[in-house]
Amino acid sequence: MNSLSQEKPAILGGTPCFPAGPPEWPFPDQAVNQVLQETQQTGSWGKYQGPYSEQLQQELAALHQKEEVIPCSSGTVAVELALRGLGIGKGDEVILAAYDFEGNFKNILTVGATPMLVDVDSRNCNLDISLLEQAITKSTRCILVSHLHGGLVPMQTVCDLSKKRGIPVIEDACQIPGALIEGRFAGSGGDIGILSFGGSKLLTAGRGGALLTSSPQIAQRVRLYSYRGNEAYPLTELQAGLLIPQLKSLQKHNQTRRENVNHLLLQLGKNSGLTGLVNAEHMNTDSSCPGYYKLGFLYHPELFAGVSRELFCQSMQAEGIALYPGFRALHAIHSRRRFKQAGELPIATACDHSLVVLHHPILLKDQKNMDMIARAVVRIRHHADAIAQIANPSSD
Repeated sequence: MNSLSQEKPAILGGTPCFPAGPPEWPFPDQAVNQVLQETQQTGSWGKYQGPYSEQLQQELAALHQKEEVIPCSSGTVAVELALRGLGIGKGDEVILAAYDFEGNFKNILTVGATPMLVDVDSRNCNLDISLLEQAITKSTRCILVSHLHGGLVPMQTVCDLSKKRGIPVIEDACQIPGALIEGRFAGSGGDIGILSFGGSKLLTAGRGGALLTSSPQIAQRVRLYSYRGNEAYPLTELQAGLLIPQLKSLQKHNQTRRENVNHLLLQLGKNSGLTGLVNAEHMNTDSSCPGYYKLGFLYHPELFAGVSRELFCQSMQAEGIALYPGFRALHAIHSRRRFKQAGELPIATACDHSLVVLHHPILLKDQKNMDMIARAVVRIRHHADAIAQIANPSSD
């Protein structure tokens, strides 16, 4: 790529690698379009409950080997319902990673409980399971596990500990539907699994989510809380219909994403300034296959002439590539009085400063697109001194 590195980056006035910008999501889908036509013809799009909802529940239950599936209006709502289904409230503590989706933190506060933050693994920026046991106190009532940015948390270890200590586990699989974790589909490892069908997600209905469990007691508590003369947090019949064909193609699409991620990492190499997340060695087998809603990297500004993470992302966006800073770490954006923490949180703090994420639609394109992403990184790095002047223009 040496000759390509001479090209001026788009942020400096060069031609973008992707002049049309990042691909829009969701992609056109004939099977989804057919459902839209069928629901319009039959009027089922306006029903409270119908065959699509029942079919979706059956297919999700079979895939995840759970007895109960409760569709709802979002993955965020599903987490709140899970906490309520477990009877968690004031005085209780819920363990979660210090680097996680903010909605999970706020849901814990919403039910009156206290988040207990645990640091993340330096290799994949997800919950560090070696720190779990020391985070458990007499007030611990739940462990909430998320799999983020291509990282996987070893669920067997988490569940073995939870059973030994009598603490239920909520598994947030909102980013990785259809991914495999130690031989089981993501969302099936804990006492409760959570899925999201938001507008940007791998399975999308614009909005929506689902709670998965094999506990009739948990399901009953959730239904009693949610039913207010009708469902307070519904997934519509139309949304359910749109999800069914996507569920059928999910594994094929996940495989394409994984192949493209592997190709992109190979093209970037070890000294690109972006370090891909790495799962535990035993998770790198056929029994564990990550999912990629966001593809995470640790950004190293020292290899880009000190260009900030934010300016690097702006430079990639100018190339038409949907790369953004990752989540803020939870302890960095919330008052110390709102949470507890199990020891120091140095890795989560580093993630707060260094993580960048690539949005998934480009991962369903061909490998030439991956080559173009790597090409953009090379030429931004080659011209990093000039890009740095955008933020710190020198005076003559």
